[in-house]
Amino acid sequence: MTPVVRIRGLEKRYGALSALGGVDLDISPGEIFALLGPNGAGKTTLISIVAGLVRATAGTVSVLGKDVVRDYRETRRAIGLVPQEINFDPFFTVEETLRIQAGYFGVRLSEARLVELLDALDLAAKRKVNSRALSGGMKRRLLIGKALVHEPRVLFLDEPTAGVDVELRRSLWSYVRGLRDRGTTVVLTTHYLEEAEELADRIGVIDRGRLLVLERTEELLRRHGAKTLRLALARPVSEPPASLAVLGATVEDGGGAISVEVSAGGSFGEVLAAASAAGLVVRDVETRRTTLEDVFVRLLAADHARGEGR
Repeated sequence: MTPVVRIRGLEKRYGALSALGGVDLDISPGEIFALLGPNGAGKTTLISIVAGLVRATAGTVSVLGKDVVRDYRETRRAIGLVPQEINFDPFFTVEETLRIQAGYFGVRLSEARLVELLDALDLAAKRKVNSRALSGGMKRRLLIGKALVHEPRVLFLDEPTAGVDVELRRSLWSYVRGLRDRGTTVVLTTHYLEEAEELADRIGVIDRGRLLVLERTEELLRRHGAKTLRLALARPVSEPPASLAVLGATVEDGGGAISVEVSAGGSFGEVLAAASAAGLVVRDVETRRTTLEDVFVRLLAADHARGEGR
């Protein structure tokens, strides 16, 4: 399958600072791809280069087979970008804002298309309201509407739900899935890791300008994930019995509980058998699976440890 976005050897330097250090990435048609990383990792820089807002120091980027530098007119028409910052004139109404944005792409926004966008983003009641009077969540929705007026093939969402409430965030998730189902390729950055876990078909983790991991979401969780069994004890212990210690057990809550972590595909049977054989009186049992947040933290910690060792 020909990728919608192809990135090869992408570098961006600001003097001695390397914002991107040789990124290779393909994004497939009709997928939701999440790019994760801490602040300053290079996420926004990468998106800005693909969108034509920043010029790369080295490497190539193509969108729908067109080079983003040489064929910038075609690639910019194919892309919709929702930036982190609010970036519209506060003295225009919602409708005026969308019509003006469409004009930048040479598109005359039809009434039907305008109504479709307003309804989809729950802004119909605010059609004639000046954008300065909108709430933070409505402003965020208006940014998404601006990015969609020209019906782009690729939509970049840079922290799309930052600062919005949980209810709106989930409604936007539903809308993004609908875009994907209609064939739009979606690339998002987010600090809400449950958002990436809920939405993304694939995940890339970037840190210090380098792509650390690139996998399908379920595979990333399976390969790097784990499960934890926590046994609340009726009688506290000072240390785990030897049979549990060899399985990696640790004591918690001042000896009132013992926790053991196993691989995502592993079984707790051996742990429970060892606890029984050791004569532990278990008051309660709790299990927890690794979340994307856990995986993300571990990957970054491992990368920083490698960096300190270089």
